[in-house]
Amino acid sequence: MPWGEWPVPRPFFIDDSDANEAPPSFALKVYGCQMNVYDGDRMRRAMTLLGWKEADEPEKADCVIFMTCSIRDKAEQKVLSELGRFRSQWMKKRKPYIALLGCMAQRTGRIVVEKFPWVKIVAGPRSLGAVPSSIARSFFTDAPVFFHLDDDPTTLNDLTCAPESRLNPHKAFVTISHGCDQFCSYCIVPYVRGRFGSKAPDRIMQEISALLASGIVEITLLGQNVNTYGRDLKGYRFANLLKDVAGLPGLRRLRFTTSHPIDFTDDILEAMSTHSDVICPSINLPVQAGSDKVLREMNRKYTRDEFLSVIERIRKTLPEVGLTTDLIVGFPGETVEEFLQSVSLLELVRFDLVHSAAYSPREGTPAAAREDRVSPKESARRLVQINELQTGISMEINRSLIGKTVEVLIDEPAEKGAKLMQGRTATDKVVLLKATEEMRGEFRRAKITEASPWCLTGEILR
Repeated sequence: MPWGEWPVPRPFFIDDSDANEAPPSFALKVYGCQMNVYDGDRMRRAMTLLGWKEADEPEKADCVIFMTCSIRDKAEQKVLSELGRFRSQWMKKRKPYIALLGCMAQRTGRIVVEKFPWVKIVAGPRSLGAVPSSIARSFFTDAPVFFHLDDDPTTLNDLTCAPESRLNPHKAFVTISHGCDQFCSYCIVPYVRGRFGSKAPDRIMQEISALLASGIVEITLLGQNVNTYGRDLKGYRFANLLKDVAGLPGLRRLRFTTSHPIDFTDDILEAMSTHSDVICPSINLPVQAGSDKVLREMNRKYTRDEFLSVIERIRKTLPEVGLTTDLIVGFPGETVEEFLQSVSLLELVRFDLVHSAAYSPREGTPAAAREDRVSPKESARRLVQINELQTGISMEINRSLIGKTVEVLIDEPAEKGAKLMQGRTATDKVVLLKATEEMRGEFRRAKITEASPWCLTGEILR
């Protein structure tokens, strides 16, 4: 069956008389990564196909769907706090009930149910396909808690519908793989998302073609490690997919995230260079640490020099590339000298942006069992030092763009600034512009006039 031509299930009404009543309602709250945003958009579509209506506010909904993240403890604590907000409402009205989905649900779902009895559906990221019908049945019957946990890390019960409505009507995410087999010692992802598997190329192409037909002009390919794509396919790898997607009519920009240094091969760079009119010169390449010892204990499978070699190849092929990275400070056993190697690496590479975080232990990972943890105070000090360094580097890079002309896809109102819209360059720089809502989805050339560490300000060229 072609992508998008999915049978519409009959709404889960108890009997025909109920069809005259207002349909039940849901609200969606998404936390964490872009893959969760994508899954949230698909869940919204699935609930709509079942006849449910999206509520304006979570408190007015019959069911609130939480798409959760488990990458750090802070992400989980935020969800727990939100769940607690519904206590009094549940006690008085027995609504809304909660569907807890995603990585946190897989990791701690059974414990959460004991503390919050208004959580009625729990599903891991590989079992989302079972969720819509469970939500409906839980509403219309006095059913016990539905648990859809991913006990087999190789199975997949996915949603079989494409997103229809999105927060941004001109940009969309498309997941190309599930799971991860890298088993970095600090990371919970392989335990909650299961083993790696590539989505079939024809299904990806069908999905993207449908999105382009709906008005999408920019696609971001998603995976825990996108450049591992195709490892389980015969003769078809990530570079092949990039070329095929870049050739689809109507696509103006193509991005991907996240990459792993050990899999960033020359054929990927060749595809990016050959299709530079579509594939954006923007790469997130997580380094995580600058010390060989720490990298080895993280199980990252590359050395500092090997990482720098990848950076050199990237910049040789794509001189104007926008480079970002992820960095962890305070990993167990990290000495001051090893931390300073991370500092020196940032000084050497000069990334456009660094997503830095203090190490957060995740129960069940090898690193969490270590007793040589860096103190929270010292981790916080190192994080401040990294952020101050990178702020200066980002400021210098952005100031160098003042006076230059860039192409911007205008996509949403700016978070700050009266009557300003924002968009992104091909290198993923945020640009603030004096523009109108009517310009959303348009590509405009702009001259950069101001710079901060986090964004640029420009004037639209007439």
